[in-house]
Amino acid sequence: MALIPRDIDTRLVLGIESSCDEMAAAVLRGPSEILSSCVHSQDWVHEPYGGVVPELASRDHVRAVSAVVEAALSEAHVSLDDVSAVAVTAGPGLVGSLLVGLSFAKALAYRCGLPLVGVHHLSGHLASAELADPSLRPPYVGLVVSGGHTALYRVAEAGEVKLLGETRDDAAGEAFDKVAALLGLPYPGGPSLARAAEEGDEHAVDFPRPLLGSPGLDFSYSGLKTAVAVEVERRGRLTPREVADIAASFQAAAVDVLVARARRALGDQGLLQLAVVGGVAANQRLRGALEQAGREEGFRVSFPPLALCTDNAAMIAAAGLRELSRGRRDGLDLNAFSRAPLQGGAVAGGS
Repeated sequence: MALIPRDIDTRLVLGIESSCDEMAAAVLRGPSEILSSCVHSQDWVHEPYGGVVPELASRDHVRAVSAVVEAALSEAHVSLDDVSAVAVTAGPGLVGSLLVGLSFAKALAYRCGLPLVGVHHLSGHLASAELADPSLRPPYVGLVVSGGHTALYRVAEAGEVKLLGETRDDAAGEAFDKVAALLGLPYPGGPSLARAAEEGDEHAVDFPRPLLGSPGLDFSYSGLKTAVAVEVERRGRLTPREVADIAASFQAAAVDVLVARARRALGDQGLLQLAVVGGVAANQRLRGALEQAGREEGFRVSFPPLALCTDNAAMIAAAGLRELSRGRRDGLDLNAFSRAPLQGGAVAGGS
């Protein structure tokens, strides 16, 4: 196997991400130069079912993985001979989907004699903040908010992370998607709900803000989702105006909790930097509320561009490069995992 190159600033890392319903590949030069980032979406596959079907997701990944990696190399104007290492998402996520990307990455690394490093998906999301904003430096609070995860972390020097609080039930993005389905909005639900909310009155329905007044930094979204379901059932057939009002009211409640918890985390940690990552970080209502809070309280908020909020491989390459720079690499026995806590940014059990 090839030795890990010493020059981190010019190293080319191929990243592969397949944790859910996107197959993605990217080429990163050094810590922050994205040479390519290609994402193959499966919205058309899952739209008839109103949500991700794991078996269909993994089957489509099998069909797409080779072409997506080739597209990333082509867009970057490099060949495999130029690549210094391969970084791949090992989990958490849908195991079938993960195994497709992981198996391809292991075969590629073996064939080309390249170092391989497995990346925790949440480590990738957190890495996207510094990838997009090189001026962001630890320590800071990271808010990961997506379809599968809602958590607050303290990101310290050397990429070490400490969990501060997480959801006790549903993730915020999952609640967005399920409420969108209740309102009859098209798939994917989160973006559709945000668009509908633009036409509504966020004060129309006083939905609960779960755990808002409770101590600690945990989240809960199952009760809010249930409150929306009860309201929809009570009203029966909804008019377009009612759909917009309920969407806006739900979104306001969900965002209020995220903002309040983030503010508390910053205060508890004595920090003035917040990085917001994950698919829900693309939500404009959330961005506006946190930016307003930052102006009022004097903290800085960093959001990745929209393309780096949703699942992508550039963030996996960035997180992988950090691990490689510490001398870490994984063997061909690296396996996928559906669930595991984020431990210092590394994959649990990584060598």
